[in-house]
Amino acid sequence: MTEVPAKIARAGWRALPVSLRRFIRGNTAKRFIRFVPVAILAVLASQVTYIVCIGPAHLTAGISGAAGWLAGAAVSYLASRWAWERKGRPDVLRETLPFWAVSICAGVILTLASKLGVHVAEAMGLHGVARVAVADGFYFAANCVTFVSRFVIFHYVLFTDRRGRELAAARPADPAVQAAGPDGQDEPVSFALAGERPAEPPARR
Repeated sequence: MTEVPAKIARAGWRALPVSLRRFIRGNTAKRFIRFVPVAILAVLASQVTYIVCIGPAHLTAGISGAAGWLAGAAVSYLASRWAWERKGRPDVLRETLPFWAVSICAGVILTLASKLGVHVAEAMGLHGVARVAVADGFYFAANCVTFVSRFVIFHYVLFTDRRGRELAAARPADPAVQAAGPDGQDEPVSFALAGERPAEPPARR
């Protein structure tokens, strides 16, 4: 009986298109799966902070949106390094500053979404819990959009392994000398591009 689920799983896997199977096995799917709990934690931190600020604290829409963004961004920064397996001290110019630049753009979007949500709620004449629910609906939708955008930027721009891709493109057939990459993983290292390697001395007879 235990073999039946395995057979069903294998049959389902073979039924998938080849391109989809390659994607699932690839690095993008791996990072996305690791990014999901990151997004959930950051969204929860952002949403809880926003609801407290816009509701019980009675802060303005702009301040509430900015506070929610800051809470989510702080969690996202720490968890995103885990998702992309970045270890050691972060590179300020190539990692920290670009991350916060992207996060600030997301913060602007979240703040505007907060103001729009509050404006709509007030235009509908809502108060109390209903007002908070409508405003938070706009804020949550903006959170979802910004986190999907962040994944694309983080994976393909910020945390991408440029060095490994360049080396693989330059010398695809080279067995490579192994060296530790920036994230602690081994990657092929080439010390000269194809065609630029010095000629080997003739063998002695």
